[in-house]
Amino acid sequence: MKINQKIEHQTAYFPPGSLPLRLDCGKTLNEYRLAYQAYGQLNPQGDNAILVCHALTGDQYAAEINPVTNRPAWFSHMVGPGKPADTNRYYVICSNVLGGCMGSTGPGSINPETNKIWAIDFPTITISDMVRAQANLLAYLGIKRLFAVIGGSMGGMQALEWLHLFSDKVDCAVLLATSYRQSPLGIALNETARQAIMRDPDWRDGNYDPNGPGPANGLSIARMIGMITYQSIFRLEEEFGHNLQKRSDLSYSLDADYTIESYLRHHGDIFPDRFDANSYLYLIRSCNYFNQARNFGSLEELYKELFVSHKPPVCIISFDSDWTFPTKEGRHIEEALRAAGVAVHHHVYPEAQNQGGHDAFLKSDPDMEGRIRQFLSARRRHLGLSL
Repeated sequence: MKINQKIEHQTAYFPPGSLPLRLDCGKTLNEYRLAYQAYGQLNPQGDNAILVCHALTGDQYAAEINPVTNRPAWFSHMVGPGKPADTNRYYVICSNVLGGCMGSTGPGSINPETNKIWAIDFPTITISDMVRAQANLLAYLGIKRLFAVIGGSMGGMQALEWLHLFSDKVDCAVLLATSYRQSPLGIALNETARQAIMRDPDWRDGNYDPNGPGPANGLSIARMIGMITYQSIFRLEEEFGHNLQKRSDLSYSLDADYTIESYLRHHGDIFPDRFDANSYLYLIRSCNYFNQARNFGSLEELYKELFVSHKPPVCIISFDSDWTFPTKEGRHIEEALRAAGVAVHHHVYPEAQNQGGHDAFLKSDPDMEGRIRQFLSARRRHLGLSL
């Protein structure tokens, strides 16, 4: 596991005493870093900033070739010149989340108080903690408010939490394939992935060297579990079916006979080269803890309390083929927002139109991109912004 590829990430450093970060667990980070990428230019009025929030295994490289994987960025169909988040028009920022492993402070970072790797001594973090850290990043960059916040999956959770914690600083939001809480099924699958890592003897109770031997086998299995949940039944059938992998008949062995088996093994094998096992544990824990309705009786009560004077419109994109965050989750958010008087644009892609499953938001779709572009343009015109 050698996740540090000697890449010099662009980072914002918050030294002791500057912007201490009080975490939901009760601990405080007095010194930390957030790695980020920025695209486009902040205009003189400071009203063209868009924050893009990445999903579980994403990172800050949203719109170019990723320097670690050498593959196109995860959101390159959405961010760039002429794209929905048009970098000729908007200033787009994406940060590696707190707890991540691409330059931001996380369990693989050095604890400044001990000068040793944090490992599992790193404090437990929540989606809210990630958002507060992002707010500090925006202050560091001189951004006082956001034209939009956009996120899918875990990134959508962050976008929702921006509306919760800083709704007065957001002019609109785009939520893709997400939910206001982690489902029991999601918690169960995440627990299975956690146990795969923690029962790997090379995990060493979390005290492995993130740049040396580590729980690669356990992390690979965890990734394979995730890869299954990101697909739809339709895509698995269409792309893999019962096709054999480079053979004309069954091997009658424990080898990978089927293309789906080979696909999962490949993605499991390469994942430890770019991701830290402890970061994975911390981030899926933060997803499991996420439930906006927990302390408010219901989601409707929370949103009615939040959206009193400022009601930023919200665009929701759901996919019927997504069983990680089914369409009903998006409808629940929609109904709660409408009850609070918020304008909601909710587009549901039926299975006949998009069979991409949960990962559909990561794939280029002209219709989806057009709807998001139209939503952002309408909001821009409503605010009278000359972007």
